[in-house]
Amino acid sequence: MAFSGDILIHSSVWEDAAANAGGTGYDFAPMFAEITPLVSSVDLGVCHLEVPIAPAGKQPSTFPLYGAPKELVAGIHSAGYDRCSNASNHSLDQGVAGIDATLGALDEMGMGHAGMARTPDEIEPKVFAVNGVTMAHLSYTWGYNGLDTPKGESWRSALNNPKRIISDAKKAREMGAQFVVVSMHWGTEPLAEVTSAQRKLAAELTASGQIDLIVGHHSHMIQKIEQVNGVWVVFGMGDSLSDLPTRAYFPPATQDGVVVLITMRLDSATGKPVVAAPVVHPTWVDKNNGHVIHDVLQQLARTDLSAGQRATYTESLRRTSLQVGDYITPH
Repeated sequence: MAFSGDILIHSSVWEDAAANAGGTGYDFAPMFAEITPLVSSVDLGVCHLEVPIAPAGKQPSTFPLYGAPKELVAGIHSAGYDRCSNASNHSLDQGVAGIDATLGALDEMGMGHAGMARTPDEIEPKVFAVNGVTMAHLSYTWGYNGLDTPKGESWRSALNNPKRIISDAKKAREMGAQFVVVSMHWGTEPLAEVTSAQRKLAAELTASGQIDLIVGHHSHMIQKIEQVNGVWVVFGMGDSLSDLPTRAYFPPATQDGVVVLITMRLDSATGKPVVAAPVVHPTWVDKNNGHVIHDVLQQLARTDLSAGQRATYTESLRRTSLQVGDYITPH
C-alpha cells in the first residue's frame, strides 16, 4: 500500500495545470508523473484529497474556501491512486454541492473514497478486496473551519470522535474486514511536533484492537512515525501537492512530503495482519517550475544537477530525515 500527504490546490497550482493543458481545461498529470511509478507499483494507492471539487458551473477557488477543478481527480488517478480520503477541515468549503461534485468525480474515475457522503449510507464503513484481502478504509477530521453540515445532515462527513471511529471499525470487522486503515485529519498547522491531542487519540484508537494502521494529515508538515500499542501510526505525511507557504507562518518544510509504503501480510496461522515497518520515499514540490512533485532521492541520484538544485534537495531531505529518517528507503 502507498499513502501520501495533503493535496491542497491553490490558484497557482491550477494555473500551471491550465498551462499544461495548453489553455483549454486543466492537466494535473505532469505534476504527479515522477511519483507515478512508485504509486502504481503497489496493490493499493491512497491519496488525501483535502479540498472539494468545485461544483459544475462554478469557477475554481482558493483560500479560504477551496474548490478545485474537476480535472484534478483525473490527475490523481493518472498517478496510480486507487482511492482517496476526503474528510478534512475543508470538506464543507463548497457546501454539500462540493461534496457531491467530489464524490461524483472520483466515481467517474472508478476511484474509492471515504470521509464524505451523498447519503446516510455512504458514510457508513465499506469493505473492499485488495489482492485477496478484505479491507476497510475510514476517514475523519477534527472539524470544518467553523462551517457546519445542513440541519439533519451530519452524515455528510465524519469527525474525530474516538467512540464513533472504534464503532465504525467494529462494523467493518463484522462485515469481514481483515485490515482496517484509518485516515486522520488532525494535529496543528504548521507544526511538525505531534500534539498531545494526537497522541491521546492514537492511544485510544489503537488500544481498541479494531484498527491496524493510522495515517495522518493536516499540519502540512511531516511528523513522526511510531508504533502505538503495537500499531503503526504515521502521524503526518506533509504536503503531496500544494503551494504553501501562502502566508508568512508556513515554512519551506510545507513543500516536503512523503509517499509511505506499507507492506502487510495475513498470518497463515491466525489470519491476523502482520505489518512491516513503513518505508518512506521523500518528496518535494517544485512550486516555481510547474508544481511537479519530485522524488527527492531520485533527484539526488542525478549527476547533472546544478549546485543550487542539489542544495535544495539536500535541504529537503535533511528536514524530512529529522522526522522520519529511520524509515527512509535507501535509493
